[in-house]
Amino acid sequence: MKTTLRQWEYYSMTETFSTLYKESQKDKKFNRLYELIISEENILLAYRKIKKNKGSGTPGTDTYTIEEYKNIGKDDFIRTIRKSLNNYKPKPVKRVLIPKENGDTRPLGIPTMLDRLIQQMIKQILEPIAEAKFFKHSYGFRPLRSAHHAISRCNFLVKTAKLQYAVDMDIKGFFDNVNHRVLIKQLWNMGIQDRRVLVIIGKILKAPIRNVGIPTKGTPQGGVLSPLLSNIVLHDLDMWIASQWEDHPSHFDYSTNSHRNHALKKTKLKQGYLVRYADDFKILTTDVKTAYKWYHAVRLYLKDRLNLDISPEKSKVINLRKQGTEFLGYRIRAVKHKSGFVTRSDVRDKSIKRIKARGREIILEIRNSPTAGNIQKWNSFVLGVHGYFKHSSLVSIVFARIAYDLSRLQYNRFRPIGKFVSTANAPPSYKKFYGKNNAKTWKISGRFLYPITDIKFSPAMNFNQNLTVFTERGRQLIHSKLQADIGYQITILAKHQFVGYSLEFMDNRISRYSMVQGKCEITGEFLEADLVHCHHFIPSDIGGTDEYKNLRIIHVDVHKLVHATDSNTIQRLKNGLNLNTNQLNKLNSYRKVCNLEMI
Repeated sequence: MKTTLRQWEYYSMTETFSTLYKESQKDKKFNRLYELIISEENILLAYRKIKKNKGSGTPGTDTYTIEEYKNIGKDDFIRTIRKSLNNYKPKPVKRVLIPKENGDTRPLGIPTMLDRLIQQMIKQILEPIAEAKFFKHSYGFRPLRSAHHAISRCNFLVKTAKLQYAVDMDIKGFFDNVNHRVLIKQLWNMGIQDRRVLVIIGKILKAPIRNVGIPTKGTPQGGVLSPLLSNIVLHDLDMWIASQWEDHPSHFDYSTNSHRNHALKKTKLKQGYLVRYADDFKILTTDVKTAYKWYHAVRLYLKDRLNLDISPEKSKVINLRKQGTEFLGYRIRAVKHKSGFVTRSDVRDKSIKRIKARGREIILEIRNSPTAGNIQKWNSFVLGVHGYFKHSSLVSIVFARIAYDLSRLQYNRFRPIGKFVSTANAPPSYKKFYGKNNAKTWKISGRFLYPITDIKFSPAMNFNQNLTVFTERGRQLIHSKLQADIGYQITILAKHQFVGYSLEFMDNRISRYSMVQGKCEITGEFLEADLVHCHHFIPSDIGGTDEYKNLRIIHVDVHKLVHATDSNTIQRLKNGLNLNTNQLNKLNSYRKVCNLEMI
């Protein structure tokens, strides 16, 4: 996120996005958005975002990747984009079928690179307008929000608000059945009333799919704009459900929510609280009668207002004291406790099976090829599942069982190629993740495998509603939050893979980042993982080693400036970094060791 904010500043778009957000909060109607979309700054920002995306190397039906645009001059590139929008006609979308857990497939659309750039341009301008309107407890595909925030909200409602009935609603083929006319109307009602923009979005929705034809409904899954459009589609549902209880208008200004809820309970309104992540949502309520009222009310609303059907097999009312409701890989229940009922969030059975299956695959890959890359793949896998499921109430028990079920396969496959050893002499990065205990794990090709059993419960935290990238206050909170969450950044850093670097370098790089608390050793600025470069103080080509004391954590642009020799490059980087005298002197001390001229 810090990278995103820096890019906004670099292309002078921060003020534009903040203004759109602020004006949308005031219900302004926007009918001059096209000029913002085709502005030079917005086009260049979109290019930067697409270029950094992992899918930038995946071609569409025209076989072009982002590489095709790298050698085009800036002015020619901007002219090409603007010209394509004069009479916009999206090229056919490539369809790929992705397997689902139940054996079915999910269609994924891959637009051409030019169409992806245009969708990114539109998304950047529409997102602040929509974010100002979106429901506060919608968590999917939105800046800063995550599945963990949705889980935390459910836990809070079950335990604190004592809502022990869940209405599980599953929309049948949501992304394939969105009504285009309804979506365009919702965009208009949200204040997006530039007809030129709405026409372009209409054409994107009806972009032909290769070997299928022109779609008459649905949003193209895989398109850059699709997540935002899907949230806009369900925005009306969010507002309607919230208006029935949580945000029901009142003529009296109650001092607390508890007083307000006490008064609402004397009415005939249905008590219920919505938690939504994309098209997966639940309504939590107090009793079975109210739950069924919600079930039928939402079913009818989806059908009559949004032309969407629910899946009768997957949509149901659940008593959380007797059964659990599955949500985003977790299973949430209300269990008896001495003080009443408390929430228990377990890893659902399907997720456990998937973790075991993936673990077996990587174990076999390591046995067939015990390379550093495959060992890193295992460690990244362990960090990933630990990071996602650490909020499960009994996570240590669940992963101990997973480790036991995989232990025999590990023993049989790893015994010929490695050793089961104590971690007393493990590198600092290992101990950063797993503490200073001397537990045993496998060591293969000189590298320790992270034990899948070693995990501790961490409570999921509710989302801070003041966090937003579109206000000055929100951005200040983001910076302080990112700096405090250094453990998360280390987890991301550990997943980065570099070809040709030693195991010592990879481990010491993480240790150094931890030691300096994630701060650049020249500027003192806190660095997210994506901005981190690890500099050899004494360069490798003049005898420098990968040992800990020879490494320095610095910002990626500072690293470029340390090694830059071209005067234009030096001036550009120096202007962008705006270093003070002390910082510049320290940078020059790095250049001196590299036998380069002082700046």
